[in-house]
Amino acid sequence: MEENKIAQMQEMITRLNDAANAYYNGQGEVMSDYEWDALFDKLRALENETGTVLPDSPTHRVSADSTPGEKEAHEFPALSLAKTKKIEDLVKWADGRPIWLSWKLDGLTLVVTYDNGRLTKVVTRGDGHIGTNITHLAGAIQGIALRIKEKGHLVIRGECVISYADFNQFIMESGEDYANPRNLASGSLTLKDVDEVRRRHLHWIPFTLVYTEHEIVSWGDRMDFLKENGFVCVDHEYIEHPDLAAMQAVIGRWTKKVTDQENPYPVDGLVIGYDDTAYAATGSVTGHHATRAGYAFKWADESAETKLDHVEWSCAASTITPVAVFEPVDLEGTVVRRASLCNISECERLGIGSKGTVLEVIKANKIIPKVIHVRKIEGKLDLPQVCPVCGAPTEIHVSEISGTKTLRCTNPDCDAKKLRKYARFVSKAGMDIDGISEATLNRFINEGWIHCNGDIYRLGVHHDEIAQLDGFGEKSADNIRAAIEKAKTVTDSRLIYALSIPLTGPDVANRLLQYQPFQQLIKTAETSNDPAVFSQVDGIGPEKSAAFVNWFHQERNVQDLQDLLSMVTVEDTSHTASGSLCQGLTFVVTGDVHHYKNRNELKAYIASQGGKVTGSVSKSTSYLINNDVNSTSSKNQKAKQLGIPILSEDDFIARFGTPGISG
Repeated sequence: MEENKIAQMQEMITRLNDAANAYYNGQGEVMSDYEWDALFDKLRALENETGTVLPDSPTHRVSADSTPGEKEAHEFPALSLAKTKKIEDLVKWADGRPIWLSWKLDGLTLVVTYDNGRLTKVVTRGDGHIGTNITHLAGAIQGIALRIKEKGHLVIRGECVISYADFNQFIMESGEDYANPRNLASGSLTLKDVDEVRRRHLHWIPFTLVYTEHEIVSWGDRMDFLKENGFVCVDHEYIEHPDLAAMQAVIGRWTKKVTDQENPYPVDGLVIGYDDTAYAATGSVTGHHATRAGYAFKWADESAETKLDHVEWSCAASTITPVAVFEPVDLEGTVVRRASLCNISECERLGIGSKGTVLEVIKANKIIPKVIHVRKIEGKLDLPQVCPVCGAPTEIHVSEISGTKTLRCTNPDCDAKKLRKYARFVSKAGMDIDGISEATLNRFINEGWIHCNGDIYRLGVHHDEIAQLDGFGEKSADNIRAAIEKAKTVTDSRLIYALSIPLTGPDVANRLLQYQPFQQLIKTAETSNDPAVFSQVDGIGPEKSAAFVNWFHQERNVQDLQDLLSMVTVEDTSHTASGSLCQGLTFVVTGDVHHYKNRNELKAYIASQGGKVTGSVSKSTSYLINNDVNSTSSKNQKAKQLGIPILSEDDFIARFGTPGISG
């Protein structure tokens, strides 16, 4: 019997370590977090029962780092935290001492070191003792400053993450097969091309100050010290008396932030740590856990069994993604009917069949519906031979990196591959059609209703069909129709941006419209044989001019625009300054606005008063406008470093006046 249990443990160790290596090193997902945690708990229970811990057990080690590059020993071991799903365990661990609670960000831990005010190295966590030096990628990762004001020796741990929005955008544009943001982040750190890493919008968020030459005992003060040096740290909250009631209340609030999707970055739990860092350092090391370094809380996923109705194949960019549509189940307070199956490899791993297959479903980390088990297989999953959008033949693509199999459309002109352009078209900066998200657009494209921008304004004819779609209903269909009607009047600058003309963002659109009114601008672009016809416009130049002119020299683009213009009314914006209150000044606008309808209206007013608006803070910036004057955002920090005044909206109105708006 004992030998049988040892064999079971060895099998579990092999499966867990294979999955962990994929988790940490950017390979295809071998098992879900839910499955890994469940198997880990079974292994630990067997170890406790037998009193035996086998070599390489993940309960007593951290997975090795296979990131290519030079290996380097950590100055301070980066050990992992003990985990629990019970609030009572956190209360017991805190033992009445003041603690801090923060997000357990779901990415890759990087240890960043500074000396004499300069970045000296960036090392992956690796196995906690030895990681990989990736300092050459530092300039491509947002949040890692190359220089800081502190001149002493500084060691900081932080999480390298990718936001849900940037992950979805990357997957849509690239057609790559990463399972989740963490998987993309880890895979990105294996690349040698710095520009390619930069394109993926990785963010490094410090979560603890490991070492400083200053005597700072309070964890909260240490985080403030990092903020003073320009770092944007993980969100955190102080709990002076961590009894059960207090912990339940604060974890309830933070859990709601997750379910309401207030946090842009993926998280897989919460972390608590003592405010007294001297006390925290006195703990012992058990396995690969430092007993007082912190404690991680992971949500207990609620699961439900249901039956598969069918697999829907959704085409976006170049990838055709399988989506399980099943009998409705209640999870985490909401009704769930659908869950992405990611790719063919995931379908094969789970054993997805046809109608009647019994599934076990969760909402991973309280947000994303996910199939975690197939309890009973019925029939066989059939892969579509043609694209559901354009009818072109499909093909199976196998990733050279991870071996993951995805289904792809072979038609380069498939309408689904234009999803990014349609998303820009309906965005607030574009036509501002409220309530039509990227996911909604994707559904409508797959239904065959959208082939050009004008078709979005014709969605009203599909009102009854929209109301019948799973997850929509009569009210959603009514809201979409109302939003489309409301968006039939648009300013010329927003329309130009919405067309997705290469190199033509809001600033370029405004500069061109200051040069010529809308109709004249279009006529010039259509009839001119000189690609550089707009190059003399301030801030345009020959490259942007050529991109704009070439777009209007493509017949289909012109036809689509004329079709669109037959359904919308275009308002001309002021092309010359009507006042001089902002003359010669350069502004950056960030955050929410309250007096203006939106930031674009504020920017338009600044332009009408002779001012200029740019997207980033620099030495040439005169003022930063942000209603959260005291925020620790990167723009605020940059403005403070450069000595640039930060104005609230009220400050701006009081100083520069706004006709029609009362302060």
